[in-house]
Amino acid sequence: MIDEAMIDATRSPVRVAEANLREMASEVQIPRYSRRNLTVSLVHIGVGGFHRAHQAVYLDDLLNNGETGWSECGIGLLPQDARMKQALISQDCLYTVLTRGSDKDHARIVGSIASYIHAIEKPEAALERLSAPETRVVSLTITEGGYYIDEGSGKFQEAHPTVVHDLEHPSAPRGVLGYLAAALDRRRRRGIAPFTVLSCDNLPGNGRISRYALLSFAELLDPGLRAWIEQNVAFPNSMVDGITPVTTDADRALLRDRFHVEDAWPVVTEPFRQWIIEDHFSNGRPPWERAGAQLTSDVSGYELMKLRLLNAGHSALGYLGVLHGFQYVHEAAADPIFQAFLERFFDQVAPLIPLLSGIDLGDYRSTLIRRFSNAAIRDQLSRICSEGSSKLPKFILPSIRELASAGRPYSRLSLVIAGWFLYLQRFDVIDAHRDELVKIAKAAGDDPTPLLKVSSVFGDLASNANFVGEVTGFVRRLRKDGMMATISA
Repeated sequence: MIDEAMIDATRSPVRVAEANLREMASEVQIPRYSRRNLTVSLVHIGVGGFHRAHQAVYLDDLLNNGETGWSECGIGLLPQDARMKQALISQDCLYTVLTRGSDKDHARIVGSIASYIHAIEKPEAALERLSAPETRVVSLTITEGGYYIDEGSGKFQEAHPTVVHDLEHPSAPRGVLGYLAAALDRRRRRGIAPFTVLSCDNLPGNGRISRYALLSFAELLDPGLRAWIEQNVAFPNSMVDGITPVTTDADRALLRDRFHVEDAWPVVTEPFRQWIIEDHFSNGRPPWERAGAQLTSDVSGYELMKLRLLNAGHSALGYLGVLHGFQYVHEAAADPIFQAFLERFFDQVAPLIPLLSGIDLGDYRSTLIRRFSNAAIRDQLSRICSEGSSKLPKFILPSIRELASAGRPYSRLSLVIAGWFLYLQRFDVIDAHRDELVKIAKAAGDDPTPLLKVSSVFGDLASNANFVGEVTGFVRRLRKDGMMATISA
């Protein structure tokens, strides 16, 4: 929260830059280390808000505690990454993390990103950085679509235009698989040990998925390269958690007024962060455990807990909250009726979560409610509602299948699906399959069955008469009785 008494309107803001660090206000945390002699041993592809608020902060913590062998180079592969390049390069690759708690704000300058390459402008520089002997880990936040895996069948999309281009132009790739394959091929030919590929995307089994995607691509490109990757490259699974809303002008203004920092693109986050990593690397790794990450032999249980509770809970608040008229996550989470519904939603899912070392599931659930209710974050429900056709098959539908198979109730989850159906009819949808889904939903009226038959999203769930009946009943109840009456019942 903003302490108005601490705002000094007479002080001029200081622009984020290496030369200006000592001019920052005393309450702004700055790097305690020299950035001049750091070894760039990690490359991250897909530098966005989440990475800068999460993995890069863990690395910054290590550097602040004396580690010198692990800084990172960021790489952007998309045209829109030009904006990130401009923001970072203009600030010597420094940026501000604004952590917003329910009672206190904190500003921190992060220095763990040593350089940034926009691959569209400098593809050879990106390939050489990936191929350099110093590069030992390549981490990814490229979203679900970046792996070119079909949501319905789980098969590799060989005909995807980016895949086709990169197979035809292996020395001038566009997609992440093309860059990884080309760089690993250079390392193979030069006798350089391979890097580890560490996916940090919000996918169940993200290491397994990245391995399958890259091996599938390499098989089409060069079976010999595929065999070498299969034998030598590690793809650890990981689970990441931390809420990072889109940065707004209001966030920039708060940073200027409260902390006197001028930043082209700060990132906003909550105080909570978590990182569970499978300890399986092919060429060394940073000592992330010294910065609070948890290294384990099996990530799957933690991943399941996060996807089925946090991500699924977000989706529940998203579609139902927007339909009721809420704009922000905290508005829905703090409403007593919605909060009671979310608790009952968790009750239905909880039997699917295994016992996990270091985790009290009751405390975890209570922490989720507190995190969702943090009004300072101002996380927009529209962000949560985007890409439903990709999120629901990971966050909601697996729980429905497992609960149905066990003969357990799943009505609260069916209500979320009914909410998505009505959302597609009423709102401006952001989804890779928007046109198809909106057309089906709008033509269906009160009967969601045509949408439930979209196998690329729902698989064979349309054959479950109870599920179809529940979703249909909830669609009609929402129309007739409204949101509050429906979720209260």
